[in-house]
Amino acid sequence: MYILNVSILTQKTISERISYSGIGIHTGEKVNMNILPASPNTGIVFKRIDIKENNLIYPLYHNVVDTTLCTTVANDFGIKVSTIEHLMGAFYGIGIDNAIVELDSQEAPIMDGSAKVFYESISKAGVKFSDQPIKIIKINKEVKLKYNDKFISINKSNITSDIEFEIKYKNNVIKNQKNKINIFEDDLKVIFNSRTFCLYEDIEKLKKLNLGKGGNLDNAIVIKDNKILNESGLRNNLEFVNHKILDCMGDLFLSGYKIIGSLKCSQGGHRLTHELLKELFKDQNNYSLIEIKGKQLPHIFTNYQNLKSIA
Repeated sequence: MYILNVSILTQKTISERISYSGIGIHTGEKVNMNILPASPNTGIVFKRIDIKENNLIYPLYHNVVDTTLCTTVANDFGIKVSTIEHLMGAFYGIGIDNAIVELDSQEAPIMDGSAKVFYESISKAGVKFSDQPIKIIKINKEVKLKYNDKFISINKSNITSDIEFEIKYKNNVIKNQKNKINIFEDDLKVIFNSRTFCLYEDIEKLKKLNLGKGGNLDNAIVIKDNKILNESGLRNNLEFVNHKILDCMGDLFLSGYKIIGSLKCSQGGHRLTHELLKELFKDQNNYSLIEIKGKQLPHIFTNYQNLKSIA
């Protein structure tokens, strides 16, 4: 059953504790992770339980310290948590506003390389609704960035939150892929199920960067020449670009709230999405922070009597 329910516009958390065990794809270290219910207005909070003091980290764009092949955030004491984008993407797509995420290592578990396990476990645990209204960020005007052949923009939209993403690879398996999703209206299971991927020839580069230590065919798609090395093949025809959309959703949630706007990206990644958020929040004229008072979404955004600006 698809559990996303945005017709009830109140803050949500999980109904019960969820536990995971796995490895970090880059550190290769074993990690145990728990997701705990949290009260309204808590937001998402990571807690390093292997560290006794100053161990809370808030996944917000201004706390990002590294975007090399994953998203890493840190607190003022230098305590980090990395590879948070798949879990954050699941939270964003499902509609989880508040949760405490406990880890006993720096890196979140990669699981199967997608958000599938997170989606399924949250579906099983269920979602708890509060009586507190959600807040959203509404884009007021276009913000865009371009670096060589990479491009990203976000523009205003009265009623939707959509992502249009494009990738271009010389590899004959990946080639060029493009997809567009509406976060509030589409069934996102295909996005949650899409795994991270890499080219076989890039594995040595990862090793030189001291990354990818926990990577294997159980948690990543590996492409060598014109062949996918994973015996089971792809889960969907657009799995490569769909995984990029998952990453983008997770990185967007580092705004702190859901975003009403239309995002377009070509050949981007963690760094470009992070740069977009920094550019967006440089100018308060670019956006409004809004508390929703109403019964329906997305059509509520056409009825401004039901919106109360708090910015």
